[in-house]
Amino acid sequence: MIRTARDEDAAAIHAIYAPSVSTGVATFETELPGVDAMRGRIHTRLQHYPWLVWEDAGEVLAYAYAGRFRERAAYDWIAETSIYVHADAQRRGIARRLYGVLLDVMRLQGLTQAVGVITLPGSASVAMHEAMGFTSAGVWRQCGYKLGQWWDVGVWQKELQAAANPPMAVTPFPHLPSAPLQELLEKHRSA
Repeated sequence: MIRTARDEDAAAIHAIYAPSVSTGVATFETELPGVDAMRGRIHTRLQHYPWLVWEDAGEVLAYAYAGRFRERAAYDWIAETSIYVHADAQRRGIARRLYGVLLDVMRLQGLTQAVGVITLPGSASVAMHEAMGFTSAGVWRQCGYKLGQWWDVGVWQKELQAAANPPMAVTPFPHLPSAPLQELLEKHRSA
């Protein structure tokens, strides 16, 4: 089941995220944030952007969220996306389905662009983004130092919908009409 993240998901989300911090490079964060900090991140992010989880038999197996791309107001219609899947739940199609719902929710909000930032080579993440319709938008060379080496970061971009001129304001996630959001989540529950 795909649903909106809740405060009580913080421990499970933290556990999924921890390997990427301590031994991986999917994130350039180098210190574990802690469960309380993760709960705060969820709460803060949900004030404007979606944070979704994939739950199976009461266990959170994956999460995906969108967030502000840059602080300047002209960037209001683009958001950066992230997804993390528990190691035991990978290669089951969860990432693509959860990411697809995230992108659909972003469209409902009125966002026009999604950006995925991937530590390279990141072949599994690159393949998933490209399968979801993202295209390469450039590489930041040796921009992150972690685990004793420098890493390149690739940027992938996807148009979610045509940009209107002038654009409508983006709807904060909590203000989305509940009927279309619930319909979207229900559609993916049965898929």
